[in-house]
Amino acid sequence: MTDSDGKPHQGPAAPDGEPEYADRVYRSVPGVISGVLLLVVAAWLIGDAVVSGTGKTPYVSLAAVPVFAFPVIAYTLRPAVTAGRDRLVVRNPWRTVVAPWASVDALRAGYSVELLAGGKKYQLWAVPVSLRQRKRATRAQSPSAAEHASRTGLGLGMAKRTNPVVQGSPDPTRAWSDQVTAVLQETAERNAARPSATGPVEVRWCWWVIAPTLAGLIALITVIAV
Repeated sequence: MTDSDGKPHQGPAAPDGEPEYADRVYRSVPGVISGVLLLVVAAWLIGDAVVSGTGKTPYVSLAAVPVFAFPVIAYTLRPAVTAGRDRLVVRNPWRTVVAPWASVDALRAGYSVELLAGGKKYQLWAVPVSLRQRKRATRAQSPSAAEHASRTGLGLGMAKRTNPVVQGSPDPTRAWSDQVTAVLQETAERNAARPSATGPVEVRWCWWVIAPTLAGLIALITVIAV
């Protein structure tokens, strides 16, 4: 959140006297869009099967709703990473990982973005790695691209249009996932010393996704078998 002058929004002072900033949330916009489109198409197809289908078709279609809808929600709409003052909250498809900053050993981006905390490794589903963005970033940082930017006067403005820019990123020409990883790593190092940022890593299963999916699967098998 930013003020009218573009600076991060400051809330009331925290107990230690420092300004309280709003939590930063990172998620894949293409993933959310694809999830919404999948749900819309599925709703249209299932609705048509229920209205126009004969025999078992309407019942099979209805039983298939939770088997399809909840996994789609889990893998596209649910994933998010929230960087707060005291902890990092990672919402993955089936689990939620809460890691106080002091427990974070490192964040790294390879073929996927990973959180190392509490002696274990967790993937950040909300921050997918795009090799295409990395290639664009490499081209933007090449000597020929720098010479062209200097000659045309485009400079960093052209580099920022190459890939999405993350607020607080030390290098806006890098791929989005690499920028997010760098910002989260810097946040972890800055906040790890807070007394309120200590504690063990907590992992919670997302039962509101798991239970309906399993129940729907059992219902689907039952309807098909009867």
